[in-house]
Amino acid sequence: MNRNILAGMGAAILVAAVGGFVWLRDEPGEPAAAAATEAPAGALSAKQLERLNITTKPAVLAATLPLGTVPGTITLPPEARVAVTAPFAGAAIRIFVIEGQQVRQGDPLAIVRAAEPVQYGAELARARSELALAETRAARLDQLAREGVVAGARADEAGAQLRQTRATVAEHQRLLALAGAGADGTMTLRAPISGRLARVAVETGGPVGGMTAPFVIENASAYRVDLQLPERLAGQVHPGMTVTVQSAASDAQGQPVPVSGRILSVGASLDPATRSLPAKAHLETTAGLVSGKGVMVVIHGAGTATGVAVPAAAVTQIEGKDHVFVRDRTRFVRRPVNVAAQNGAESVISDGVRPGEPVAVTGVAELKALLAE
Repeated sequence: MNRNILAGMGAAILVAAVGGFVWLRDEPGEPAAAAATEAPAGALSAKQLERLNITTKPAVLAATLPLGTVPGTITLPPEARVAVTAPFAGAAIRIFVIEGQQVRQGDPLAIVRAAEPVQYGAELARARSELALAETRAARLDQLAREGVVAGARADEAGAQLRQTRATVAEHQRLLALAGAGADGTMTLRAPISGRLARVAVETGGPVGGMTAPFVIENASAYRVDLQLPERLAGQVHPGMTVTVQSAASDAQGQPVPVSGRILSVGASLDPATRSLPAKAHLETTAGLVSGKGVMVVIHGAGTATGVAVPAAAVTQIEGKDHVFVRDRTRFVRRPVNVAAQNGAESVISDGVRPGEPVAVTGVAELKALLAE
């Protein structure tokens, strides 16, 4: 093991690594070998801890042991995207929005001018005049038929003509109302939902067709996450299980805010290329998340197995394995652990540390360097 005087910490601090633990003494005049012999195993003073900037936190009991942590991608559910189309082909004479802009339901997106609304307006005017005439004729023939002056078939024919004219008027009214068209053929395209404009595929003066969508709006009020389950979790993950995603949002202490969700579906077969099983989960909130973002997802099992949770900063790699430094009275002991899952600033350990044991959360690099072979 290494025995070194820690540079920059003052000549009074003698640091030694003996038998997998660290001890320090304020013995400036003693040789290192003598200090290692006489000092109690791992004796650490509060002053030495302060100089090394070593702080600890107790490991806490985790209610249930997560099945694991898997990669995922934030996505939008299919119903969250809405395309905005123009009922008639025309030209965009004015655009009010840009891609990525937030809009509210009913906000104007663009004004489109087309010839068809003018034609339908003229046909609506003609149909309304015919409707007035058809109503008068049907009423007169119905009166004459009841008096026996004309045959009842003529009254029935006039009634059918009246219904046909009314249907024509209603159809033209619906088409013009759908387009929001004015007398000059201009139509105002409006946002059908509140959300973010994911695509603006038209420019001022550009064509707008009835079969293409110049605007696509995303409702970001609900997200899903697409998971890639490793082969070892096949058969262990089921719909309804709880998942946790670490978001970019932070709380008052600056810690990442976890977003909870539930598994919606699990694929039936492994991907032959990645040897992973696809799954989807619904997220309860969208704080700090954006569609397309890659995240790590913690899957919480339904079993009774328990573990302990420690700050993620306490876990370090030594010789390719996870370790933590546990304080045993006045010394630190290097201890190998098995990390079952990592949820942002927290790691859940299945074995290696007991609840309540204090682990080093700062000064870990110094402890690691002192105990290095």
